[in-house]
Amino acid sequence: MTRHIRHAAAFCALLLLALLVNAARVQIVQARSYDHNPANRRPDIARYRQPRGNILVGDRPVTGSRDTHGRLRHERTYPEGPLYAPVTGYASQMYGTTLLEHTEDGVLSGTDPLLTPLPLFNDVTRARNPGGDVVTTLNRAAQQAAYEGLGRRKGAVAAIEPATGRILALVSAPSYDPAQLSGNGPAAARAWARLTGAPDKPMLNRAVRQTYPPGSTFKVVTAAAALDAGVVRDVDAPTDSPDPYQLPGTTTRLANESEGCENAPLRVAFQWSCNTVFAKLGVDVGVDDMVSTAHAFGFNDADLRIPFSVARSTFDTSVDKAQLALSSIGQYNTRATPLQMAMVAAAVANGGQLRSPYLVERTLRANGATVSTAGPRPTRQVMLPTTAARMRQLMRDVVREGTGTNAAIRGATVGGKTGTAQHGIGNAGTPYAWFVSWAQGHTDLEAKVAVAVVVEDASGNRGEITGGGMAAPIARAVMEAVLNS
Repeated sequence: MTRHIRHAAAFCALLLLALLVNAARVQIVQARSYDHNPANRRPDIARYRQPRGNILVGDRPVTGSRDTHGRLRHERTYPEGPLYAPVTGYASQMYGTTLLEHTEDGVLSGTDPLLTPLPLFNDVTRARNPGGDVVTTLNRAAQQAAYEGLGRRKGAVAAIEPATGRILALVSAPSYDPAQLSGNGPAAARAWARLTGAPDKPMLNRAVRQTYPPGSTFKVVTAAAALDAGVVRDVDAPTDSPDPYQLPGTTTRLANESEGCENAPLRVAFQWSCNTVFAKLGVDVGVDDMVSTAHAFGFNDADLRIPFSVARSTFDTSVDKAQLALSSIGQYNTRATPLQMAMVAAAVANGGQLRSPYLVERTLRANGATVSTAGPRPTRQVMLPTTAARMRQLMRDVVREGTGTNAAIRGATVGGKTGTAQHGIGNAGTPYAWFVSWAQGHTDLEAKVAVAVVVEDASGNRGEITGGGMAAPIARAVMEAVLNS
């Protein structure tokens, strides 16, 4: 009898061991595959069981959470959705996350290990920390001014603090309300279909994800390259530039919108945006130096993150002289995001030094304790300090008595550059109106803001667009908002 009991006990122990092994296999070895199985709703239920952390501008949240009392309990809200959509992106129960909602998802959802001192304990217990908050670098007044300035027009605005790289404004128009995508019902699906199919592409972040031909605003880069390379030593000396200028190796003649460009000094050519002078300067500087300067400003950089990715701005590295001439006036294959052109203006305003732009100032736990901070940003010398000083003077002249007078601000020093970018088949499209600028209050020790504005559907005649009739007033409003705050 004892022998049978021993056999039964051994068999039970074997069964228990098999159960333990199988449980370990399911919970440890196969846990990841079960977690990612589309039929498993437990991760989603756990994810939305608690409110999501907030994205803050200053000390005020621009996001929130609503208790739906459903299985996916908490749904994202956006009190000022269209205003901040190019920064927050969306957090949707059906379509995932984008922009800051995506890159900072770990903090916002409470899954970031930095939010808890015992991450291993959380892994074992499947506990989830309260969502943390993300504090942005945005200036609320500047963001509002940029949004209102664009209004119903299609375009984008980017503003940077030159000395630090802090992004002060990031606006794209037309915009959309991310709250329409937050839920998981038919309304969210209809909103998704409408927004993704809209011809104006309201979900496209034009400030960082759309590149445009920068037109004459790129002459800031060309002028810096010419001064650094010693091609121009005296900004008031004639440049030996014909009008019209025949592109090298072709029969094509490049003309100007302004008069008085023949042999114009760099100061005059920059002030009145003479295409012929800058096309010839680009050829005289040469491909290598033009590419080097453009790269220093940030062109051809595919790794820029703020923290979400930014579309690569381009300056063609394999061009003949005719193509180089056109590239040097912001045409041919030269393309830039508004953020990139704000970086160009910021480098001039900051003595030739460019700080990497960033959007997140710090992250916080739910109790307000700091998790991480941005810290000092990398700096690179884009141009010689003497070149930057002369470029600041050239940009001041544009606003004081050139094509950018609409950007002047009483009681402040403002530098700028207008631009008109042709596009479309045979350049038949309405030109893009550009303006890049920086501003410094008379009591400030350094420039406080650098701005880039592009308006895609600028109205009015070509002369008004070139003169900053559409883009310069928007830039002025943004700069005033920063200076006044």
